[in-house]
Amino acid sequence: MLLKSYFAYISAISAALAAQIFASPVEKRDFGPVNIFTPPSTYKSDKTLYGRQLMLTVNDNAGTLLTTWENYTPTTPYFPIYTSKDHGFTWKSLSKVTDQVNGWGLRYQPFLYELTQAWAGFPAGTILLAGNSIPSDLSKTKLDLYASKDKGVTWNFVSSIASGGKAVPNNGETPVWEPFLLLHKNQLICYYSDQRDANYGQKIVHQVSSDGKTWGPVVDDVAVKPYGSRPGMPVIAKLPNGEYIMTYEYFDASNPNAGFQTTFKLTQDPLSWNDKPAQILRSTDGYVPLGSPYVIWTPVGGVNGSIVANSGSSPDLFINRNLGNGPWTRLTTQQQDSYSRSLAVGFNPKDITIVGAGPVAENGARNKVEFSARDVNGCATCS
Repeated sequence: MLLKSYFAYISAISAALAAQIFASPVEKRDFGPVNIFTPPSTYKSDKTLYGRQLMLTVNDNAGTLLTTWENYTPTTPYFPIYTSKDHGFTWKSLSKVTDQVNGWGLRYQPFLYELTQAWAGFPAGTILLAGNSIPSDLSKTKLDLYASKDKGVTWNFVSSIASGGKAVPNNGETPVWEPFLLLHKNQLICYYSDQRDANYGQKIVHQVSSDGKTWGPVVDDVAVKPYGSRPGMPVIAKLPNGEYIMTYEYFDASNPNAGFQTTFKLTQDPLSWNDKPAQILRSTDGYVPLGSPYVIWTPVGGVNGSIVANSGSSPDLFINRNLGNGPWTRLTTQQQDSYSRSLAVGFNPKDITIVGAGPVAENGARNKVEFSARDVNGCATCS
């Protein structure tokens, strides 16, 4: 019995040491979901949605993470900023991005972006946040830009990118939605969904700024007939061959039973999309993911790296290893499906990090903000 107890003790010590080793934030694979924020019962429906994330790279060798989301507080809405210093294992509140100019609150569709170079008087490492400021009666929409020069601790209003009408996604209304930022050739591009053109139910457009304060004319990126077709929710990633991929959801008014199919385009010029062919993302098993897609690229997974996409209709990831050509394969995750769940490349580029804040369903009954990581090659412990 004494010998058995000794070996049991040694086994327990070994297991504890192994747990410490393999729980290392960089070494462990496929962890989560980790809870970032659980909304209190006082929150309005849908409580939380539209999770976004950013890994800091400028003057940060540890891979500090930031997250934000749509936050359905019973008071004036704002975008919370939470941070993790251990690659997503633990999180704490860092700051709040509040409406500094309209008195409405910051309500929908936040997006975080790090400037990796000095630009327009902003030092490298400045964090930009674009989001939709909307009053409580939803009568107006306004895409506003904020900046933080201290890694997300404090925030200041920079400019208004675009303004629109009532925040209701019905054809005939005139809102602007869902900003996405990209710095290209010393110009900041803001892509967004636009319902202001009477010729289209909704289209995807962009505007460009050289200083962050003034914005150029509206340029069509995906404008499709017949009226009632609704491309929206653009996300862009750069590929190693110099091309860019845009994913978006697309409701085809001529084929309404197909739903909001995840669609993508490829271009050499991120300022020119409208004449490029649209392709439906379909996995090798015939599945077409629906609604609120997101896309990134990682150098891991083959000679061309891996394009990784997801959507609101499935917890799975969709992987393409040939620069958008050829098959898309499915990769399961441990995280629930969420409306506009975001993806990023982790501190180790094998890791695809996922932030979701819940689905548009059940009045937010299972909505909370969660983080997880998935190895792009589909293995839990490989190096």
